[in-house]
Amino acid sequence: MSNIPIVDIDERLRLIGTAHISRESAEVVKQQISEWQPDVVAIELDSNRLAHLQNPEKFDDEALTKVMKEGRTSLLLFQSLLAIEQRKMGMEAGEKVGVDLLAAVDAAEEYNIPIELVDRDIQITLKRAWRKMKFREKWRILYSLLADEPDEEDIDVEELLGDGDLITQLMEELRASAPGAGEVLVDERDDYLAGSIEDLRGEKKVLAVIGAGHIDGVKKRLHTNQKLSQERWDELLSVPSPKPVWKIIKWGFPIIILGLFGFLLMQGNYEELLAVAYTWLALNAALAALGALLARGHPLAILTAALASPITSLNPTLAAGWFAGAVQMKIA
Repeated sequence: MSNIPIVDIDERLRLIGTAHISRESAEVVKQQISEWQPDVVAIELDSNRLAHLQNPEKFDDEALTKVMKEGRTSLLLFQSLLAIEQRKMGMEAGEKVGVDLLAAVDAAEEYNIPIELVDRDIQITLKRAWRKMKFREKWRILYSLLADEPDEEDIDVEELLGDGDLITQLMEELRASAPGAGEVLVDERDDYLAGSIEDLRGEKKVLAVIGAGHIDGVKKRLHTNQKLSQERWDELLSVPSPKPVWKIIKWGFPIIILGLFGFLLMQGNYEELLAVAYTWLALNAALAALGALLARGHPLAILTAALASPITSLNPTLAAGWFAGAVQMKIA
């Protein structure tokens, strides 16, 4: 008997809770589409994630200049870490990440059933999560993604799907360690998914394929039969502005350093200027390389961080971690 949770909200709306690295989830999704024959298949994806799942090499080979031009550099390192962790999980489970979601897309196409992507844009989700997290939360998240935990027991994905209490516990642990991220990644997405699915309800039979961790939250919201208010939609699609103090620090520090270089140059104190410049280069390169090393980065990623850091430290719009993260993700 399958552990995959299947919930009927009513006779025309069914939810399937899947794991994104589970072959069993993929098989159940295909079976449900074949047997239940919905009018539309709602999938926990946005257009960017679907494109990435269907063509994973495209983003890996994407020019960094294009990423920066589109304003996605602030998320590149965070996305790289998440992608590495997901790939590792997929390899440990013997499956590609997103196998269940791709199965839903393929099965729907096979039976000529339209699909609806019901998740929020991943860029908005990550930006909101990053902006809402406090400094300590960011470090906890990054550390949990980077740190080795050899004593941690392996979790059987299929058993996890059948244990609602364990899934709830994992969601609560996320909220406890990073409340800002938990609110955005769990609660907000529950609202968004439920709102998107609710908009599809009516005369159509809707089969929604969503992560098992969202089943309880989405189910509760759908049982109310209330559409999401426009105010809530606007809130979920907005990105909080960064705090002014970080802008001051981000721009103030490079101005001070460049001002020091300029002052020494105007004074004609070239020996002192070279000494300061060498110190700046050495400190930046060493600290960036150390950070990449502690993150268990590939040697090329460590080298990239070391070479980029002295330059990016003087440009508030860039960060060595973005370049190192891009190299690490491509290699991983």
